[in-house]
Amino acid sequence: MRRGTIPGSTGTVRRVRLLGDPALRTACPPAREFGAPLARLVEDMFATMYAASGVGLAANQIGVPLRVLVYDCPDDEDRRHLGHLVNPRLVHTGGPEVTGPEGCLSLPGLEYGTRRPDETVLEGVDLLGNPVRVAGTGFFARCLQHEYDHLEGGLYTDRLRGVRRARALRAGRRVAGASGG
Repeated sequence: MRRGTIPGSTGTVRRVRLLGDPALRTACPPAREFGAPLARLVEDMFATMYAASGVGLAANQIGVPLRVLVYDCPDDEDRRHLGHLVNPRLVHTGGPEVTGPEGCLSLPGLEYGTRRPDETVLEGVDLLGNPVRVAGTGFFARCLQHEYDHLEGGLYTDRLRGVRRARALRAGRRVAGASGG
């Protein structure tokens, strides 16, 4: 997901995988080893997300097949939510289905109205293996669901239907081709 530039991380910016890259269509296995390499991955993910003006990023978007996501995302009241989740599980979606704007760092420059539940809860652990529960509504719920979908091998375009889906995929392939992806 995209947002304005946010200063931020000490990590290394990595290349974001674009539509058509098989890494985006493969469900990620759980992270099993905690320590410095996982902490570095999270820092690199934040650096990459900020460099691309995003609000969320999943590890497979930078070619790392692990269940890790990061976010720095506002909710509908413009409260900032900043964090990461390792091995997240989707434990709740609810509320009304809302169509809202959605973009993706793996389909840069594109945005389409996408239907999603207005509430979500993810549970996982942090870098030390401590339990974490993250609940969101509105735009923040959309962000959490979007990144979780990536970890399952999905893209937001999978939620689109008909002509809107065809246009999104066609435009995504053009963007990926023009970027050398």
